[in-house]
Amino acid sequence: MKIILMGSSGVVVPVFESLRKGHEGIGVYTRAPKPSGRKRVITPTPVHSWASQYGIPVFTSISDFKNDGADFVVVMSYGVIIPDDVLAQGRFINVHPSDLPKYRGPSPIRQMLKNGDDESAVCLAEVVHEVDAGGVFIRRKFSVGENDTNEDIEARSARIAIDLLSEYFLSPETYPALPQVGEPIITKKFHSSDAVIDWSMPPQDIHNLVRAFGYAKAEISGIGVKILKTRCENGKLVILEIQPDGRRPMSWADFTNGYL
Repeated sequence: MKIILMGSSGVVVPVFESLRKGHEGIGVYTRAPKPSGRKRVITPTPVHSWASQYGIPVFTSISDFKNDGADFVVVMSYGVIIPDDVLAQGRFINVHPSDLPKYRGPSPIRQMLKNGDDESAVCLAEVVHEVDAGGVFIRRKFSVGENDTNEDIEARSARIAIDLLSEYFLSPETYPALPQVGEPIITKKFHSSDAVIDWSMPPQDIHNLVRAFGYAKAEISGIGVKILKTRCENGKLVILEIQPDGRRPMSWADFTNGYL
């Protein structure tokens, strides 16, 4: 099959690579390069860099979209609203890492972890005008461990997405789009200010915040820190790894010995 791919983040790359090996990728749409790092170097998205390796045409504006004979357009972690006139040009499939209609919007995994859910899913769904509201072709649920992080769930979702897309493309006509059932939860785009710890929060909520962001910011004895890894044991928060401002990451024991 001929496929157009739309995505931006690094988690998408293994999924798109699996599609490249089994199908003909005729174009990639991704977000435009932007400044990155302390030196603000203009950097293409991971998907852009991946596509360039194989000479796949890359487009960084959705307004340039033209369906040159693609059978399907696969969308995953793109970060761009797709206009109706573009949707009218092909069969679009959204790879969404949550149990739709739960957690629509830009941050489904992060919100799920922050809420402390013990189950999630990956869905292949129609792309429609309303964000993440299309009918679901295939849904696969999976368990979420109490210490799983955003990085863990992204990697697991990518592996499941590879399997689901392989299954779907063997016989697309056998998977009708089933309407979503239930009340949707609309997620927001998170910012670093959302990762600040309020020490009045229950220990489990602080642990979930660290899992969701990969860190949480706090002040301990007047020292600004990022808490990088935690556990909850017997209802208490256990800090395993921490990084004082301007310093390297270290164990909690090393931090207490050197700073407290």
